[in-house]
Formats: sequence, C-alpha cells, structure tokens
Amino acid sequence: MVVVSDDVHEYAVALKDTDEKIARCPKQREDILEELVKSQKVFTEKLNHLSRRLAWINATIYSKDKMLDIYWLLRVCIRSIEHMDRTGSLFAFTPEFYLNVAMNSYSALKNYFSPSNSMDELPGYEETLTQLAALLAKHFADPRIVGTDIKDSLMQALASYVCYHQSLQAVERIPEEQRVAMMKNLLAPYEQRPWAQTNWILVRLWRGCGFGYRYTRLPHLLKIKPEDANLPSLQKPCPSFLLQKHMADLLSRDKEMAASFLNSVLNQLNWAFSEFIGMIQEIQQAAERPERNFVDTRQLKVCATCFDLSVSLLRVLEMTVTLVPEIFLDWTRPSAELLLRRLAQLLNQVLNRVTAERNLFDRVVNLRLPGLESVDHYPILVAVTGILVRILVDCEMQGPLLTSQFSAYLCLLLTSQPSSYLSLRLPVFLLTFSPLLTSQSFSYLCPLASQSSAYLSVLLLPLSPLLTSQSSSYLCLLTSQSSAYLCLLTSQSSSYLCLLTSQSSSYLSVLLLPLSPPLTSVALRDRAST
Repeated sequence: MVVVSDDVHEYAVALKDTDEKIARCPKQREDILEELVKSQKVFTEKLNHLSRRLAWINATIYSKDKMLDIYWLLRVCIRSIEHMDRTGSLFAFTPEFYLNVAMNSYSALKNYFSPSNSMDELPGYEETLTQLAALLAKHFADPRIVGTDIKDSLMQALASYVCYHQSLQAVERIPEEQRVAMMKNLLAPYEQRPWAQTNWILVRLWRGCGFGYRYTRLPHLLKIKPEDANLPSLQKPCPSFLLQKHMADLLSRDKEMAASFLNSVLNQLNWAFSEFIGMIQEIQQAAERPERNFVDTRQLKVCATCFDLSVSLLRVLEMTVTLVPEIFLDWTRPSAELLLRRLAQLLNQVLNRVTAERNLFDRVVNLRLPGLESVDHYPILVAVTGILVRILVDCEMQGPLLTSQFSAYLCLLLTSQPSSYLSLRLPVFLLTFSPLLTSQSFSYLCPLASQSSAYLSVLLLPLSPLLTSQSSSYLCLLTSQSSAYLCLLTSQSSSYLCLLTSQSSSYLSVLLLPLSPPLTSVALRDRAST
C-alpha cells in the first residue's frame, strides 16, 4: 500500500507540473503543446488507475473490520505476555512469537491503515497504548530474554515508540517505578551491551532541548526530499521532561553509576569519531587517485553511520552536562576532574579535525558524495558548542575558580596542537567567552600567548579591563620570534609602558590607538618621546 500511495503522489505532482507547462506554453509552438497534451493524457490515465487500485486496497484489505481484528490480536498478545510475566523465571520459556506479534500488530495499526480509520476511535486505545509501553519498558532489558533477535526487536520498538508524541505520552503514563527502572537500564555502561539503539533513545528524549537541536531535518538537507516522511527519525522533536528528571535524579544520587556511564559514553565517542576520521582519510585518498575509481557504497554508509553516532554521543553528553552539571563541576566527587579533563580532550579532538579550513573533513564534505549527505559541519559543531556553553555558564554559577580551571584545561590542550591551529582557534574561544573570564582565569591564559605573538595582540584588546597589577606581570613574555615587546596593561593604572624595538613602530599605532582615552598626559609625553 505504501508503494501505491507513493506512486499516486508522484503522478499527481507530475500531472500538476504538466498542467502548469501547458498554461505557459506559447500558442505558436504547437509541436511542444501537442507533446505536453499527450503527457497530460498519460499521467491522467495512470493516476486514475492507481487511485482506483488504492481505493480497492483500502476497502478490501485495510478495512475497518480488519483493523478491529488486528487490534483484538494486539490486546490478546499483551494480556498473554502480562500473564506469563507473573510466572517469574518460567517467562524465559515463553515463545517469541507473542512479543513479535504484539510489536507487528501495533506497527500495522500505525502505518498501514488509511487516515479514515483512525486508531483513536478504537475502544480502549489509550489504555492499550499504555500497556504496550509498560511491556516494552520492562522487557527491553529483561535478563530472562536471551534471544539476540528478539532483544534487538524490543529495543528498536522502544526507540520507535519514543519518537511519536502520542506513544511517548503513553510511556510517561506508566507507573513511576517502571519509568525509573527503564531509565536505569538505559544508563547502564555501554560496554556491556549493544549501545547504539540505547543512545538513540536518550537522544530522542533530549531532542528539542539542546543547543540548535530543534530541527526535524538537518538544515542543509531541507531541499532534498526524504524517501519516507513517516520514518521515526523524521518526526518532530518531542522531548520528555519527566524522563529527563528521572535521569538527572539517578545520576545525581548514584555517583558510581554516573561515572561508569559517562566513561562509557566518552570511550564510545572516542572510538566512533576515530573510526570516522580513518574512513574519510581512505575516501579522500580514493577520490584523489588519477585513475577512475568508485568508492564502495557500503564504506560510505559505515562512514556516515560513525558520524551520526559521534553526533548522537555528543548530544548525550550535552544532555548530561545540562541536567547534572555537578558530575563535572563538583570537586567533591572523585571522578569530576578526570571526567572534565577527558571531556576537554575529546572536544579539542573534534574541533581540531572539523573546524580547520581546507582540512580533510572540509574536503570530504565538499565532495558531496552520495551516502554522505548527513556529514556536515553544522550538526557536530552545534553539539560541541552546546557542551561548551553549558559548562561555562554552570562554571560561572559555581564560582570563578571553576571557570578558570576549565578554561585552562581547554587552552592547555589547544597549545599542544601546531601554532597555526592555536592562533586560529584559541582567540576565537577567548574572545567569545571573555565576559566569563576573571583576572584569576586570565592569569592562566596569558603564558599561553608566548607561542603566538600575533595572537596576543588580538587577545589583549577585549580583555584589558580584566587585568590587574598581579596578572599583568604575566604579559612580559618575549619570544625569539617576536619583533616587538608588548605593552604592560593594568586596570589600576592609566600609564602604559611602550617598549618597542626599531622594527615595531607600526605595531604601536595598532595597539595603543584603541586605548588612547585612558592615557594620562604623562603617558602621552612618554609615548611621544619614545
């Protein structure tokens, strides 16, 4: 039925386009008009044939009576599974087809029947939806179910269930202890089980709340028609604040579970992003070969999957940082500093690979290969930005010391990269977040400027009000590559000591002109004599 519906839509669009062309066709071009009329006749006949076929399918196969029969079968399976669940360990011997039939019946009711036969009109539909939600929430991680296929089917069914607003509300209506148990199973360490679907469920619960994460489709893909608009991944964001609250409570109370969960997320992010970088290197090498060659479609699909996994893992980190910032910022927790360091290292790795102009990532994105449509700068950069913004905002609320420590972590990591990377990335970071930096945090950052003389001249201008006499001592940093001494700026004194060499006269006008209003007459005379 889905194929027939798609064909009807395509022929309807083609017929409408042909009618518009006939209306615009000049009367003197009778040959073109004749061909357009023939096309219009063909499209009309085909559309009438498909419309009759679709009406016949709706009237005979997907009728109201058949819908009631499938709904009855769904309720019977749910009651049978609930009864067998009460037997305890004997539930392990339950035939798998009960669970399969229940999930397939719900899928058929949701996807195959026409809108004229609405599920909302079924008797007791809301209660049945809640019972099915309780079944999926309880058994997707049930240790009594050992079959790999049925466990994957239950996980996929729950992932699809939380993508739709109506079914997500059914999950929120189940008893609280079942909701908490479900979230606890979702927060188990990723190394012990297949984690991709679990991570996808957490992402769907967060989608609509993250930084730049309220879109249904990626912005650069809006002009491309999706293959199936009914896919769970293409549904409108519907975050669950109730389940987010359960997650925050669990991670706040259980410190060991929080540390193990975040370590597993960071491990998987490191693996997924490293695999992605290795794959795009192979793709780039294949594309640059002079002989004609084709990149394996399967390799492109795996590469895009690794990228999507990296973005979804970053979104889970953003979710955790937003809901439970004390995991990273509460220094009474033994794992807080280690987690913050690991997070800064991974964010630096992502920025290093993604943001540099004309690097490997940028070249592969510009190739626009089929299969890599989802690989773009926007999804991964907004996820990283969301994490940085939340940590800096929460650091400022906790106190200036935490802000300075996180800034120092990130900047020390940035200085481990080549100097060209430092001069491009670190000024952007500092200029963006300079209102959050204090004189104490600035004292950590000043020694880093010794690696880039050009960088420091840009950095000092917006941050000069933050300097004190104590932090200004860090600014006397001379490098062998620098041809100019830097001005000693303080917030307590209006005098600026200009130590310039004969080669740096042009630098004086750039640095001091924006700061000329605070200069006193004594300072002006000193500058003139110099």
